[in-house]
Amino acid sequence: MMFSKSRINETKSDAGSPASKAQSSSSAMSSQSIKSTSSNLPKEKPPASSLSSDLHFSGKLKTTGDIQVEGTVEGDIRAHLLTIGENATVKGEVIADDVVINGRIIGRVRGIKVRLSSTARVEGDIMHKTIAIENGAYFEGTVHRQDDPLSQNSGGKQKMQVQQSTQQKGNVTAT
Repeated sequence: MMFSKSRINETKSDAGSPASKAQSSSSAMSSQSIKSTSSNLPKEKPPASSLSSDLHFSGKLKTTGDIQVEGTVEGDIRAHLLTIGENATVKGEVIADDVVINGRIIGRVRGIKVRLSSTARVEGDIMHKTIAIENGAYFEGTVHRQDDPLSQNSGGKQKMQVQQSTQQKGNVTAT
């Protein structure tokens, strides 16, 4: 025997009526349609993971989501959106679709979009599809433009040619 909320509130004379059967069938259909449409909705993006300023982490971090680093990380980081805070330090390779650097990175940066703010300090090579460097940012290394900077196979010969041309041009200055 099944119990339902609608049957508890019904009187015996209403329970068998065609109107009450139509109402209970209609409410069952509407709850099914709500379930099917809610499963078709895009999943809500989870909030960014945050590493606080008092945190010192050693090891690799990998996520398909976003990371906000305010502390110190010794190791590689892979994320969708990576934001390095003003007082943060990362010693290792950084790989993300979108990299926003306000603090310090010692190591290679690979990103589709890489942004160095005026407080950024990067010591290492940057592989990017697009790059923005604000006036005042400190950068020591080489810059490589690639169509797919996230792939590990960058093509050695093309990379060497880009590196030679970058070294011949000298310092990078941007506003």
